[in-house]
Amino acid sequence: MLLGCIGDDFTGSSDIANTLAQGGMRATLYCGIPEQPAAEGVEAGIVALKSRTEPVEDAVGKSLAAADWLIGQGCRQIVFKYCSTFDSTKKGNIGPVAQALAKRLGEDRVIVCPAFPATGRSVYQGHLFVGGMLLSESGMRDHPLTPMRDPDIRRWLSHQTDWRVDHIDAATVFAGQEAIRDALDVPGRSMVVVDAVRNEDLVAIGRAAAGRKLVTGGSGIALALPENFRDRSDNSTGYADWKGAAGPGVVLSGSCSQATRGQVRRYIGDHPAFEIDIDALMSGTQHAGHIADWLLARVDALPIVYSSADPARVNEAQQRHGRDETAARIEQTFVDVARTLVENGVRKIVTAGGETSGAVVEGLGIARLEIGPEIAPGVPAVRDTDTGLCLALKSGNFGQPDFFSKALDALGETPGHEQRVGT
Repeated sequence: MLLGCIGDDFTGSSDIANTLAQGGMRATLYCGIPEQPAAEGVEAGIVALKSRTEPVEDAVGKSLAAADWLIGQGCRQIVFKYCSTFDSTKKGNIGPVAQALAKRLGEDRVIVCPAFPATGRSVYQGHLFVGGMLLSESGMRDHPLTPMRDPDIRRWLSHQTDWRVDHIDAATVFAGQEAIRDALDVPGRSMVVVDAVRNEDLVAIGRAAAGRKLVTGGSGIALALPENFRDRSDNSTGYADWKGAAGPGVVLSGSCSQATRGQVRRYIGDHPAFEIDIDALMSGTQHAGHIADWLLARVDALPIVYSSADPARVNEAQQRHGRDETAARIEQTFVDVARTLVENGVRKIVTAGGETSGAVVEGLGIARLEIGPEIAPGVPAVRDTDTGLCLALKSGNFGQPDFFSKALDALGETPGHEQRVGT
């Protein structure tokens, strides 16, 4: 194995796995820290953790354990992958994990670049923009778990680390990889926020990162990394031979992002839909068994179950029932529903939301995922190597309005399927 990645959620991990596969590396996504060595021929190993919103000490411990496993497989460089909207609180995990990994790897200057222009994320003058607006003015300002109300990544990161926070500005990045490398090659421990507003900026940053033991950022930071290992790689394509699953599929949506709510509205126009009511769920009026039975009775029509409510409604429910208790109940409900679906023969599942996706993959006991064709920027089709279950793990803000339908089509044919109006 040449390159190792540690993702703080499952959707982001599939995202960077897709980027590396597109770059020609044979990539395998591991769901949690593997207990066995990697298979021969894997060039990029991505360890997906569900650590984004865990307590800091847990996130650090799991990330270090993942790094140790990857180093043991021969990795020459580690990428710590977090969301391109830098999801974290002031006391959050990005800074502590990056700092702990740097110390373990013996790296003093750590690239920090969440930009991914292909999905509308850019960093300019140290500030993160989403779709042309400051992060603090985007839908992320109302995220129920990690509300992002400060777009200055330098300032936000300074709350999370006792290392100095430096900045490489756009002018330096535009000057190319040698200028970036020179800016990185200064003494002193620091996190270095690097501007990037174009894909070619990420390529230059990736080239400049050659030989560094640790790089951090969104999946865009990996655009150029495969080329750095080209002399050691013997593969021209990183994608597995894709074999979709036949039969019906189901959508499980737990994201409250603006993009996902729009996708839900689009999808329920012609598919059966079950909306989770948090109050009913917490009281036991709604439960996983009831929801799964409802879905299975309509499975040929590709139904959806969603808790993707307006953030204001979610916040009100969290105040009534407790934020952690509410999140845990919703996640466990999706897990129990997914298990019942799989036990009853469903082989195609689309999940929306990092927490939802991670909970479902962990709950199903999936160990490894092969990377298939890209459905939308940042979202590949993936397949469980043991069972053949095909999934799409979508980050909340990714995908076009008709993403759910496209994703199910990408996961495999549904013989005889005709769209029906939901009831």
